[in-house]
Amino acid sequence: MAPHDIRRPFKRAAISDQQKRRELSLLRQAQNRRDAQQQARCLASSILSLQSAAPESQPEQSDTEIETVPESEQESEAFSKDLDVRQASKLRGPEVRKWFARQLMLPEWMIDVPDRLAQDWYVFARPAGKRCFVVSSNGTTVSRQRNGSILHHFPSALPAGAKIRDGSGSAQSYCILDCIFHELDQTYYVIDMVCWNGYSLYDCTAEFRFYWLNSKLEESGACNAPSHYHKFRFSAVPVYNCDSSGLYSAYTGVVPYAKDGLLFYNKHALYQTGNTPLALVWKDENCSQYVIDTDGKGEIPSQQQVVLELQDDRKLVTSDDPPVLFGCLDGDIIEKSGLHTGNLLRFAIGDGGLSFADGKLEKADLIYLGKSNRARAFADSYSKVLFQFMVRHSPLKIDDLLASINSANDQEKTPSDIEMVG
Repeated sequence: MAPHDIRRPFKRAAISDQQKRRELSLLRQAQNRRDAQQQARCLASSILSLQSAAPESQPEQSDTEIETVPESEQESEAFSKDLDVRQASKLRGPEVRKWFARQLMLPEWMIDVPDRLAQDWYVFARPAGKRCFVVSSNGTTVSRQRNGSILHHFPSALPAGAKIRDGSGSAQSYCILDCIFHELDQTYYVIDMVCWNGYSLYDCTAEFRFYWLNSKLEESGACNAPSHYHKFRFSAVPVYNCDSSGLYSAYTGVVPYAKDGLLFYNKHALYQTGNTPLALVWKDENCSQYVIDTDGKGEIPSQQQVVLELQDDRKLVTSDDPPVLFGCLDGDIIEKSGLHTGNLLRFAIGDGGLSFADGKLEKADLIYLGKSNRARAFADSYSKVLFQFMVRHSPLKIDDLLASINSANDQEKTPSDIEMVG
């Protein structure tokens, strides 16, 4: 166990380059702005066109379904490969899951305290449930989970979300919401707004997106109780500035849903697909039922387990872009087990643990356990492996976060040598 040191939190030795990647990500998004309107339209048409013909009573669809796209979507050829509708329509099995997983903005796990946490970040309690995109267009609403399967197909009060008497809106009217479906109260909790009534928010900061989310969602009637033209209720989550009082409110405040950790969003972050260090998730036992990963039986294994992807050169890597190398698998194991490139494999971290040098992984003691669950689409991310390792050995605690905020406040309150008089 780590020695008791109340000032350790924000002084701990770096085991990651997460802060550097945050700075690079902010710089990159300013330099490489994509055509956000086309991206939003492509994603909306993709999710709707990939609907299964199965009835609504079957929320989970087979990943082997053959999916088609209307001829009207041929214009999507001009879009980038990772957003190409026609390409997505030809995908099957795990490739469908991978395509849809790439459309969500996925938070990294908090493994160090960000600089300027109180000034540049929001925080809110993450609802427990199923992460999904909700798209309303052409008089219908569809929610798809991050693995590509349909969760619900239903009418809603979102713009163009139901076929009502006065029409379902223009062809340009559609919405894309980033949600978590909370089964206990059958509510979609909206954690981000990607597009509203045909207006793309991809190129807008989180500060602006959250402002629109709160104002537009309430105006639409989507927060009302379910009705004939509105099957599920939608609700925004309370978002706080991440100062000491906001962090404490998110951590201890009463919410109508079960909490599954805290989410932190950089106020200047655009909505970018894939893993990003500009959104972070953090957990402890007081705000989440599942802090340490469990096995297939719901039990905590004695050794930490990780899932890595096997590459064609026997390398074992994470799901990050670029991937992080954890080691190489013995050729005899590959041959005896009939493993192939792209297989997701489960390992236990042995007594040797993980070793770091200058914020980079230097060595990992991996023990091969077998193939991962077939339903899984991706390997673990580097930040998740590190967070789970820290939870078992030297966790980042809520007191660490509060101490970092208070320390930054103390530095700002230090009087300057020259006083400016207005």
